[in-house]
Amino acid sequence: MLRLSKKLLFAIEAVVDIAYNAGAQPVRSTEISRRQGIPRRYLEQVLQQLVHHGVLAGQRGPRGGYRLARERRRITVGEIIRIVRQLEGSTDPTDDNEGSEIGRTVIRPIWRDMQDEMMARFDKMTVEDLCDRARKQGIVSEAAQMPDFSI
Repeated sequence: MLRLSKKLLFAIEAVVDIAYNAGAQPVRSTEISRRQGIPRRYLEQVLQQLVHHGVLAGQRGPRGGYRLARERRRITVGEIIRIVRQLEGSTDPTDDNEGSEIGRTVIRPIWRDMQDEMMARFDKMTVEDLCDRARKQGIVSEAAQMPDFSI
């Protein structure tokens, strides 16, 4: 079942933050936590799952942090949703075969169809699309404000 949770919101916000604010250096979780107001206990768990599933790449050490593992146009919101749903381990009540005949044959199929439509939209929505929205809203990227000394 597609359920909006804090963990899901935090995961999407963190990935977009990394995509939007990444410069030459990886983005540190403390920076994401500060900018997005995400508690670090949630953030680290979600970031590690996103690394494990190939959405993010982690870099250890004093200059460590996170960056996208792929181009932002190749990461969809639907992919992030599926990773977090797996992490949360929640079951979908529409898959339950118990209950009334109306519930099993009328209500649950409608709910499944709506979920499928929403996931199809999320599968078309990329991290790049969300970064474009942030730019149009006038949100300033911290990476754009930092001088780049890389050669």
